[in-house]
Order: sequence, then structure tokens, then C-alpha cells
Amino acid sequence: MKIVCDSGADLTLEEYKELDITVFPLKVEVDGVSYQAGVDISPTEFYDLMDNAENMPKTATPSLGDIVDVYKRLAQEDRDIISVHISSGLSGTSNVARQAALLVPEANITVVDTLTLSAGQAWQVRAAALMAKANKSREEILEKLSQIQQALTSHFTLPDLKYLIAGGRIGHLKGLLASLLGIKPIIEVNKEDGKYYDVGKRRSFQKAIDNIPELLLKYHQAGAQLRAQIVTAANSEGGEKLKQAMEKVFNVSWEPEVVLGTALGAHTGRGLVGVIAAMESALPVIP
Repeated sequence: MKIVCDSGADLTLEEYKELDITVFPLKVEVDGVSYQAGVDISPTEFYDLMDNAENMPKTATPSLGDIVDVYKRLAQEDRDIISVHISSGLSGTSNVARQAALLVPEANITVVDTLTLSAGQAWQVRAAALMAKANKSREEILEKLSQIQQALTSHFTLPDLKYLIAGGRIGHLKGLLASLLGIKPIIEVNKEDGKYYDVGKRRSFQKAIDNIPELLLKYHQAGAQLRAQIVTAANSEGGEKLKQAMEKVFNVSWEPEVVLGTALGAHTGRGLVGVIAAMESALPVIP
């Protein structure tokens, strides 16, 4: 079994190699120069470029031809392939992967839409790779990935709305008014359609951070045992504040903090903080 994903999972090159995962880099263009996310530009370098860019960065999915070529190459080694991708509500990558799969009939390819991104996607990618190494069946792997997808939640907030406004993610007048009033949105990635939704607003970045654990009470009781991971756009200080806020409400087993890559970072800029979380008891045991 071969495992494939895109760089929206925000794993490191070392993790991809260690877990034998083939990765399609998502592409980002900054001031006319194109980069392959996670290959020839790191997240930190990307945010440095954004800080000084004259124009909004542009993101692009891997091409159909590139994905077909990789599937064909992998099929020569093992015809069984599971391809695990960033939410179809946020990117066209999984749709392109499905088109590519139809063009490689010699392979048995299943495309998984994680309905999330970054660490939330990584949890599913890592589980698939570990189970493939343990020679688990396609059905077993897909069942576990579905359990993880249903268990986890993804919430984010950010200190500056200018990139959301410029990218059309927030209406210009609405965004301008929110900026003038110091309002910070809290964004959730919806489990059903994998899209961003504004689920809360606070009058300061700190208050928005503090509100995220309160919103998680919709899914978990206070004091529940969670597994969680902080995600930041080069904002470790904000990540630490969110970690402390989470620990006031829940018992948390922490995964290492991850720096958000270009898939979401291109639309938010530096400063975003977020948390991926799930009830420990709801997560499947992975070999």
C-alpha cells in the first residue's frame, strides 16, 4: 500500500521520508515567483516574503499531469494507493486527484477528502502511513481515517484581517469595519463540508484566543481528556497563550506545535493561532 498526500498536511520533509509518504507540493506565487510549498520554501521563509510582498500571494493545486505521473510511478511498485488530501471545501486538490485516479486504471486508488487541513490533515495522513507499514487492509485504514476525521475539530483566530479582506474571504466593508473596531473572528473548519465558518467574534486577539476553549465546550465537557496540537502562522507566543487557555478548561495531551504552511497561511498572513483537538477516547488506536 502506497500513501500519498499534498503539502497542506504541513508535515516535515523528514516525516514524509520516515513514513514513506509521497507528497504533492501545493504551489504558491509571491510577486510573480512560484514556489513549491515545503520543498523550495519553508513556512517561515514564506511569511517573511509575505511581510514584504507588493501583492497578495496566489495558491494553486498540483497539476493533473503531475499527479497522474506520480500515480503511474507508484503503481509500478504497488497498485494499491490511498491518496489523502486537504479539504475539498478549501482546495481543488482532492478533485484533481480523483480525475487523475481515473487516468491510471492499472492502480487501485482511493482518494480521501480529510475535510480539514494542516495538523488535522496530518493526523489522518500519519495514521494511514503507520497502518500501511503495519500491512493493514484498505478497509481498515479508511475506517480509522473516518473515525479521526469525525473526532477532531479545528479552530483558528488571527490578529490582522487584511489578508482575509484582500483575498475576498471577508467582504471589504465588513472587514474594514471589523478592523476599525478591533474585532477578531474565530474560524472553525466545518466537519460536514470542510469549509471555513465564522463561529465567534471578540474585541481583542487575546479575548478571541480565550474564547476558543469555550467554543470547544460545544463538543467536550470541561475537564475532558483531549489530544490537541497548536498550529500557528509563525506566532509561538500566541500559540503558548492558546495552550494555556486550553489547559484551564481541559486536560490535554499535546502534540508538538506546527507552523502553518501556505495552504491557509496565504489567506491569513503571519500571526494566526489555532488548535486541532479531539477526545482521546474517540481516537482509534493506530499500530
